[in-house]
Amino acid sequence: MTGAPNNGGPVPPIHVPDLRTPVRVLYETDDYLAVDKPEGVVSLAEAGRGGLPELLKDHYAGKLFPVHRLDRGASGVIVFAKTAEAHRHLNGGFDRREVRKTYLALVDGVPSANRGQINAPLREFGSGRMGVDPKRGKPSSTEWKLAERLDGATLLRVHPATGRRHQIRVHLYHIGHPILGDLRYGDRARQERVPRLMLHALALEFDLPSGERVTVEAPPPPSFEQVLAGMRKVRNPS
Repeated sequence: MTGAPNNGGPVPPIHVPDLRTPVRVLYETDDYLAVDKPEGVVSLAEAGRGGLPELLKDHYAGKLFPVHRLDRGASGVIVFAKTAEAHRHLNGGFDRREVRKTYLALVDGVPSANRGQINAPLREFGSGRMGVDPKRGKPSSTEWKLAERLDGATLLRVHPATGRRHQIRVHLYHIGHPILGDLRYGDRARQERVPRLMLHALALEFDLPSGERVTVEAPPPPSFEQVLAGMRKVRNPS
């Protein structure tokens, strides 16, 4: 599946969950604030919308420096720096690939192997779509491991070594196993049956400026678990 996908038409809006409940804080120091991002929320302010930082103002009124981002439809661990110095420190950790990122991804179909490494250069093809391009793409690497077989689908634990836009989504689509609920990559009719993008940032492991290594984790939200439970029920009917 080399190249950018063409799904024929604009991507429908993602359902935004009820955000009257405050965003859950997972970890906080004088340098960093890590929270559990709900699906349907943009990581950064854009097009006049405040995004996740706006939702955090009641908890922390100071400036938050973005270090990385999660796709709007994804949920899970995201960390912000509170100071420019802390921002430079963690950016360096990402650049040197010292930050360990763990995701859960529910994909269409069942891979033939129990684990794999995807090394496929990525570039933007326009309109926000990313795709594999061996000649013009930027080096991109994703490791995956089978976590659970379900009814016509597979739950994977995924570790992206690089941080390209849509990297996990495009890499898994590239090997023939797009993430369920992804309305941009994969068979649209199949994807629309799932109420959310089944991608969750489970854990982030990084070094503090002091040298201490910390791991921040966020369990999958009910919207993710409900899809899994439905597929488990079909696979193992009572």
